[in-house]
Amino acid sequence: MAHTLPTISHNLAAHAFECVAQGHRCFAEYELANGTMRMTHTVVHPDLRGQGIAAALVEAALAYAESQGLKVVPLCSYVRAYLQRRKPGA
Repeated sequence: MAHTLPTISHNLAAHAFECVAQGHRCFAEYELANGTMRMTHTVVHPDLRGQGIAAALVEAALAYAESQGLKVVPLCSYVRAYLQRRKPGA
């Protein structure tokens, strides 16, 4: 069964890309400093894992970083693994 991904929003005040899926807030948090987006945490409720939500959150954050000319520093282990899968050798 295919899952429809929830709509992701950018919560500037909370420094997070987020969505609500099945009543659970899922998010990818970041910190901004000196032209750098430090990706600090990605959280998806255990019942929702494996549906592509974390990847969609990180993709939204990376698209924002690119549009703003920000360098991404992946402090979050999920973001590091995501980037390695998408850009081998990076």
